[in-house]
Amino acid sequence: MIKNDDQPAVCKSSLIEQLNSLKREDEMLYNILAVDIWALAKTMDEYQPGFWASFMKNREQALKRFIDEVVKSKPVDVKRPPFLR
Repeated sequence: MIKNDDQPAVCKSSLIEQLNSLKREDEMLYNILAVDIWALAKTMDEYQPGFWASFMKNREQALKRFIDEVVKSKPVDVKRPPFLR
C-alpha cells in the first residue's frame, strides 16, 4: 500500500477553509440582523416617538429580573468558594 502524506495537509486546509467560510457567513448574518433591527427601530420611532428608548428600558428591567431569578434558583454548593457560588 502506498501512503499519501499530502492527504492530512489537504484535509486540514480544506477544514480551515470551511471554518473560515462559516465564520464569514456568520458575520454576514449578524450584520444583516443588525440592519434589520436598526430599520425596525427607526421605523417604530417614526410612528411612535420614544419607542426605542422605552424598549431598551423594558429590556434592561427584564434582564435584571431574569438574572435575579437565576441567582435565586441556583443551588448553593457549600464546597465551592463564596465568589464562585
